Amino acid sequence: MTRQRNDDHSTEFGIWLRKIKEIDSSLGFTATNIDYIWHNYKTGDWMLIEEKRYNRDVSFTQKEMFKLVNKAIKNGHNSKKYRGFHLLVFEKTSPEDGKVFLDRKEVTKEELLKFLKTFQMPNT
Repeated sequence: MTRQRNDDHSTEFGIWLRKIKEIDSSLGFTATNIDYIWHNYKTGDWMLIEEKRYNRDVSFTQKEMFKLVNKAIKNGHNSKKYRGFHLLVFEKTSPEDGKVFLDRKEVTKEELLKFLKTFQMPNT
């Protein structure tokens, strides 16, 4: 059975999708969103970022979906400026109120800003 949201972070369409029996997850259907497509229009560099708060992790279905998307982009004909798919987890809600984890490694706020500016992982 399709899991209903336990928070208020959805749209009416998202709520509707979860209620329709003909496209229930038990039939194999899943949906997820990507939180950010981060882009520097001057350099052409871009990446995908999934944000989680309160130390949450991606679900199994999200992880599988993100692997598919990442692989498809990497294997695409126009992937030279693609800088990957990244998981950003906040201990609480933002870099201002707790720890920050980038691809499961703790980073400082300054390292996060550098990453967003340079598209390069910190050496921590």
